[in-house]
Amino acid sequence: MGLLRVMMPPKLQLLALLAFAVAMFFLENQIQKLEESRGKLERAIARHEVREIEQRHTQDSLRERDSAAALSDNEDDVVIIYNRVPKTASTSFTNIAYDLCGKNHYHVLHINTTKNNPVMSLQDQVRFVKNVTEWREMKPAFYHGHVSFLDFTKFGVKKKPIYINVIRDPIERLVSYYYFLRFGDDYRPGLRRRKQGDKKTFDECVSAGGSDCAPEKLWLQIPFFCGHYSECWNVGSQWALEQAKYNLVNEYMLVGVTEELEDFVMMLEAALPRFFKGATELYKTGKKSHLRKTSEKKPPTKESIAKLQQSTIWKMENDFYEFALEQFQFVRAHAVREKDGELYLLAQNFFYEKIYPKN
Repeated sequence: MGLLRVMMPPKLQLLALLAFAVAMFFLENQIQKLEESRGKLERAIARHEVREIEQRHTQDSLRERDSAAALSDNEDDVVIIYNRVPKTASTSFTNIAYDLCGKNHYHVLHINTTKNNPVMSLQDQVRFVKNVTEWREMKPAFYHGHVSFLDFTKFGVKKKPIYINVIRDPIERLVSYYYFLRFGDDYRPGLRRRKQGDKKTFDECVSAGGSDCAPEKLWLQIPFFCGHYSECWNVGSQWALEQAKYNLVNEYMLVGVTEELEDFVMMLEAALPRFFKGATELYKTGKKSHLRKTSEKKPPTKESIAKLQQSTIWKMENDFYEFALEQFQFVRAHAVREKDGELYLLAQNFFYEKIYPKN
């Protein structure tokens, strides 16, 4: 700079100094503008991040609300079908459903078929499936009736109903039905029954080879579980027996036995409290639980039982009953424990861990 002062005239030195000052001022002004722009950008980014956080919180809240609504909808979009087998304590159990429906807020509907025919026509099958799946005003619903198993997947239904049922020792069921047709029960004692006036005992019927106590009359629980296939109703069909077993395991949530009905009720209350909350206590103390008893029923002699047990049909029906009993006891063993003569439901026995990714 000293050299410039020596070599440059004073006017040029002044101009150079002025140019340098202007340049420095311009640079400082640009730097200031850049700083202001950076500040604006940082504030804009911060506002954007705040909006994103608020949006995430809003979306999370909406998702939680939608999830809660969906859960509520799922709980109400439930249909139970109890395709009850005659003379298996089905009325006693159904009375519990009727007593609880008001308190637990669900509907009970009786499927009343003409002449108690357990097989529906194809068009009635379509109507029934449509009603069960689309009749939203009736959901949640508990349907019951003397109807054989119906496979809803055949009709393109994605969400199937929950099937439950109860079966009974085949000879005890037949004896109860035999006397029921003649003497009725204490549920509707004044109702005239189809065989009223026939005083013949079950033992006398067996001894005489009567049709109402024939081994063919045992063939009922297998076809009820087998379903709406022609082979199901061919008495003595091995295919029907295997199909009934398959359906019991794969299509029914729970199948109980008449002889252990209280345990069946307890397990349903634990598995489906939306419907059966309070069922166990009601079964133990309610007036209707043991109301229906067949009148004038006399237990068969050992000779009558032995004669029926010689038939292939009894062996098949008893095979199915034993299969159902074993399955029920297996499920019960993993659900309850006995203490001082009382059954207690087991608490939840699983939990979740090692959940990733971490939030």
